[in-house]
Amino acid sequence: MQAKRIIPCLDVDEGRVVKGVKFKAIQDAGDPVELARRYNDQGADELTFLDIGASYKSRATLLEVVKQVAAEVFIPLCVGGGIRTVEDMRDAMNAGADKVSVCTAALKRPGLLSEMARAYGSQCVVLSIDAARAGSPGEPPSWHAYSHGGRTDTGLDAVEWAVRAVELGAGEILLNSIDADGTGAGYDLELTRRILEAVPAPVIASGGAGNLDQIAGVLLPPGTGENWGNADAALVASMLHYGRTTVEKIKKYAQSKGVCVRW
Repeated sequence: MQAKRIIPCLDVDEGRVVKGVKFKAIQDAGDPVELARRYNDQGADELTFLDIGASYKSRATLLEVVKQVAAEVFIPLCVGGGIRTVEDMRDAMNAGADKVSVCTAALKRPGLLSEMARAYGSQCVVLSIDAARAGSPGEPPSWHAYSHGGRTDTGLDAVEWAVRAVELGAGEILLNSIDADGTGAGYDLELTRRILEAVPAPVIASGGAGNLDQIAGVLLPPGTGENWGNADAALVASMLHYGRTTVEKIKKYAQSKGVCVRW
């Protein structure tokens, strides 16, 4: 089994880490450089920085934070939020990012994914999908891709969008469940499975981690019970930011449940 990754997520706004519930009720969660150093020391496999403000001013602040972090930690950094052009990607990479994440800009202009892949390789291009359930109760489950930080329903089927994006050049999918975000109720396992079945690219599950069992479950492969997701990586935020667990504890627990993790 390929080793699964544990990735702390730092949602950054105006130089501070913040966290909300279902993309709302945003609260301060700490200093990004301090948290990044902590998670690096705890054994995180990667770090993800998302500029939730996505304004020019906010992105400039974020890139300064990335520079500071890149000078101190030695794990891959993914930077997203407000990246709209290959030039924006270049700025992030020059600041120390190893790959970048795009959401709204790719929805507006899917060809951007191909441009970025040609410039830096698909391995540096992460498509972030903010997805929420659509339709009425009793209907077959479906999910729509949202833009603008989860505020705008594009009406685009999230699974179909993932397939197209990978064909265009995205090398990885960062799958954010709006319904589960910040709730602690667990990842959207059904959505995770659907995306994994549809694309050959790695999928990072995000949104809803509330306990160690849920994190292990989203990483477990089929045949390990009902609550499995088979994601290639799990994004974790609130549980780490507020000291409810550590990366090391997550890995030890996941390994005890049969997940292959990196040490």
